[in-house]
Amino acid sequence: MNNRLREMREKAGMTQEELAAQAGVSRQTIISLEKGKYNPSIILAYSLSKVFNISIEELFLLNEGGSKND
Repeated sequence: MNNRLREMREKAGMTQEELAAQAGVSRQTIISLEKGKYNPSIILAYSLSKVFNISIEELFLLNEGGSKND
């Protein structure tokens, strides 16, 4: 799964720490998400999409036809 988290965070002028605080997670979680090393729970994906006022589908991009970890 790919995401636009870093792009949206930078566009909003937010630090990783600020985004983490708004989403209720650690800065390390944001770093892992931005590097594509971690797929969020549906609850976290929802929380992050609400921070940017966009849909989950606009923030997280599912790789179709890939492995189960995509």
